Amino acid sequence: MALTTPHILASKTPDPTWITDPSVCAVNRIEAHSDHHIYDPSGLPLRHSLDDSHGAWKASLTIHNDEFLKRIDHASAKRAQEALEELGGDIHKVRVPGHLQLDGLLKPQYVNQQYPWDGHEGITAPEIPQNNHVGIYARDFELTSRELQALENSSERIHLTFDGAAIAIYVWLNGQFIGYAEDSFTPSEFDITNALEDGTNTLVVACYEFTTAHWLEDQDYWRLHGLFRSVHMDIITAAHVEHINIHADFDSLTEIGILDGNIHIIRHCEDAISARLDVFDNAENLVVSHSYSVSESDTVKIHHDINSAHPWSAEDPYLYIMRVTLLDSSHNIVEIAEQKIGFRHFEIDPHDHVMKLNGKRIVFKGVNRHEFASDCGRALREEHMLWDIKFLKQHNINAVRTSHYPNQTRWYELCDEYGIYLIDETNLETHGSWTDAFGKVTAERAVPGSKMEWLNPVIDRAQSMFMRDRNHASVLIWSLGNESYGGDVFTKMSEYFHEVDTRPVHYEGTTWLRENDFVTDIESRMYAHADDIEKYLLGTSELGEPLKPYISCEYMHAMGNSVGDMKSYTDLEKYPLYQGGFIWDYSDQALEQQLADGSTRLTYGGDWYDRPSDYEFSGNGIVFADRTVTAKASEVKALYANVKIQPTLSGAIIANDNLFTSTSDYIFVARVLINGEEKWHKEYRFDIPAQNRSEVKVDWPSLNNFAHEEPVELVYELSQTLRDSNAWALKGFELSWGQLIVPVETTTSTKSLSSASAKATIVDDYWNLGLRTHDAEVLLSRQHGGPVSFKRLTQSDDMIIRRPQLTTWRALTDNDRGYQAGFTRAQWLAAGRFVRMIDQNFDINRNDSTLTGTYTFELANPSKTHVTVRWEVDSSARIHLTATYPGSDKEPSNPLAFGLEWMLPATYTHTRFYGYGPHETYNDRLNGAKLGIWETTIFDDVQPYLMPQETGNHEGTRYIELTDTHGHGIRVSAHGNNPSHAFAFSALPVSSAMLDEVQHQEELPPHTHTFLRLLGAQQGVGGDDSWGSPVHSSFEIDARKPVILDLDIDLL
Repeated sequence: MALTTPHILASKTPDPTWITDPSVCAVNRIEAHSDHHIYDPSGLPLRHSLDDSHGAWKASLTIHNDEFLKRIDHASAKRAQEALEELGGDIHKVRVPGHLQLDGLLKPQYVNQQYPWDGHEGITAPEIPQNNHVGIYARDFELTSRELQALENSSERIHLTFDGAAIAIYVWLNGQFIGYAEDSFTPSEFDITNALEDGTNTLVVACYEFTTAHWLEDQDYWRLHGLFRSVHMDIITAAHVEHINIHADFDSLTEIGILDGNIHIIRHCEDAISARLDVFDNAENLVVSHSYSVSESDTVKIHHDINSAHPWSAEDPYLYIMRVTLLDSSHNIVEIAEQKIGFRHFEIDPHDHVMKLNGKRIVFKGVNRHEFASDCGRALREEHMLWDIKFLKQHNINAVRTSHYPNQTRWYELCDEYGIYLIDETNLETHGSWTDAFGKVTAERAVPGSKMEWLNPVIDRAQSMFMRDRNHASVLIWSLGNESYGGDVFTKMSEYFHEVDTRPVHYEGTTWLRENDFVTDIESRMYAHADDIEKYLLGTSELGEPLKPYISCEYMHAMGNSVGDMKSYTDLEKYPLYQGGFIWDYSDQALEQQLADGSTRLTYGGDWYDRPSDYEFSGNGIVFADRTVTAKASEVKALYANVKIQPTLSGAIIANDNLFTSTSDYIFVARVLINGEEKWHKEYRFDIPAQNRSEVKVDWPSLNNFAHEEPVELVYELSQTLRDSNAWALKGFELSWGQLIVPVETTTSTKSLSSASAKATIVDDYWNLGLRTHDAEVLLSRQHGGPVSFKRLTQSDDMIIRRPQLTTWRALTDNDRGYQAGFTRAQWLAAGRFVRMIDQNFDINRNDSTLTGTYTFELANPSKTHVTVRWEVDSSARIHLTATYPGSDKEPSNPLAFGLEWMLPATYTHTRFYGYGPHETYNDRLNGAKLGIWETTIFDDVQPYLMPQETGNHEGTRYIELTDTHGHGIRVSAHGNNPSHAFAFSALPVSSAMLDEVQHQEELPPHTHTFLRLLGAQQGVGGDDSWGSPVHSSFEIDARKPVILDLDIDLL
């Protein structure tokens, strides 16, 4: 089989036809190579950064035309400011790395599948739009003293590299054309030695918005352009390590590390060169040292066995330093090259088809990660990457798919160092070329398909990624791209990777073209439901016996309030061939925009008047775009935990799912909670080997130890915490936990928080019935269908602004909108909001000083279901509220919620509750929540989803106290303090109707009231996808069955 390799053109002059010729992807560009580090003899980097965010770079914008390159060819001989002035247009100071859009030259545009020109210009591949913007970058710079030496030394060269530029660039230096390059996400490197001058040098770059390359980069993402990664110059010494190809294998039986590969050296001198290879462990102990004479081929082949090698894994990311020192004939150091390596063996076992790392079955607990931050787009800084990787480790996430392009080199180094497994994905997505708005597939339109004019750029992208990233221990799998259908070009890509490397090849697109199935070593699907995946694993799918390991390359579409029933997927880990998945996705993609008052907001598609647009569909993260953590992340952390804990009455069952590490590095903290309050704790050490399950003893104290308590609920909790601080978290950081709720036989409590020494006064009047104690009053209305006043006589505030309203609705989530719940469930919006009172009964017991009002309402739905709401007020002004939905087999759909929405004065903003928290919870997203006592505010409980939607719900609530700054307010409890009557609530500064009516957080009205929702039930949030899959039926409210809200309400 002949290996397909890319073709790079050579030219001294720029050619405008390159942008319209799909076969041209690079001109004068140096071939891709590994991303090792290069140093001079003293250990200083041989690199000069041209990055700047303070005005050294300037840019203007123009529209491409046939004469443009001739004009820039002439202007580029001048200094930066003069060159831009000659070319015309407004001149801006811009940031490099950065984006033309974020510096005000172009408009940001977000589209998903459709191409950004759709509807504006009716073109087909490989045509490009006529309205084609070009950002012209220019800057002046001086050479460093070391670069001047290199310039004077005929045996040294200087290279210029653009680590990332979208979508294609033409480059000039001092009026000399340097080269042309496409592929936004891998380096474009040029030899600029002959164009450099002693003194001021001027670099000019024409950055194109559209070329044929855009057909290959249709990622679901903001379309952002410019020099968005580092620009730098590197000195290439007389003898230079150009490329390192290392295979650091590990034999798990013998514990031998096998270092195989070759080092390619280029020379610009006649002097004899030798190379010394040194390998150091992470304590800087020398474990290998060997010298080589460099032959005429300039390729040094290496092979070394390292006994008792320390293997690399995400659990224990142990790295060695490989150092290559080049020496001249006098044994003077010419150059030092360094590459960190990790010894590991990764394969698909040919016997059982299971992916294994160092002999152990691996499960990817992954996320898809776009490079993105709200303040800089994809021009990430190291601070963003460090935050991200620490977050991943803290949340038990062990894998990332670099969706859908190679990431910055620094990210791979951090994944090596911190321990994250990577699927490294080729910069290729062409979704809009073969589907339309209705999902219709037109195979003959697919790019690249089997169209050989696309082979060169596609293979170039594959090779550029592979050559740069091949030495990283974290890279376990190569991916051919994303959502690009199939065809002969993918066959060539797959053949390329299999020829040059041993790692498995992944591609999901073959699900659309099963005859192309052989290109992928892994069965990979997007958004397949758990039951469909199980069919594949059991061999009952249309594919028959499973012969490939399975991963969900995208699942759990985390758009808005989502990630419901993720457990149905992680439960599949019991099948050996199910090897995990990658949540879509890690972070919302939303851009900061400054408003007229100086504040900022997070924007989504369409907010920049970008058309076409796919609007808020970019908001799919488990963290928000500004790196605020969402409540969804806790569910992920719990279900991805490697150590699973199940407390028992005598101790706990601990399952250590780690592949290689025991639990000896953890402290286990046992706690006893009574009614949510911690009463006892103790630390334990358990040494459970990897891949083992053990029942351990915990000395839970007897309930008699707390005889002074009157417990309603006893909780045993055991947490896994770090014994020592490490690179990503401090000592004591909690990684996983388990709780056991222990039933305790108690007498149901009806004790009021208030007390009255005398009987209450009851007033039976024409419009209202009132009950008054020495310090409180309740009014039940004969006209309005419920209480209209509930207050302390010593306070001016009344707890009721308007009579609490029935609700059978919630603000729609993104997932709700995706499966058109607004249409299919519309009856429930009206049903609760527009009820009609059809009956009321009042009971006065003057002996016990109690007053009861029972109101019957007819729901505004076709079946006219009757709902009763009963308000029983005792002599202390405590209210016992019972709201009953009786169930009806006549309903065509299920309600989204059932309960009451209560409007209170705006001063009541502090929430203290006993239930599942501390964050918002839903009935299908409870695994990451603990039962305990939590405090928050009505403002903090609004999750800032890009599109406002249902938020702030708390499931399994035993009581909630809503108070003002003085501690006055109300307490709502499960009736009789009985956990079986636990309820759901939210307390927010806005109503559910307000959330439904706006499209951005800043459009919500000012806080004028506090809105308390008390629910007997609310359906889950779902998460299979956001375009048609409903909430799983087990987490819906079955309209045929009764729902009862049974509460006690006290004044505080």
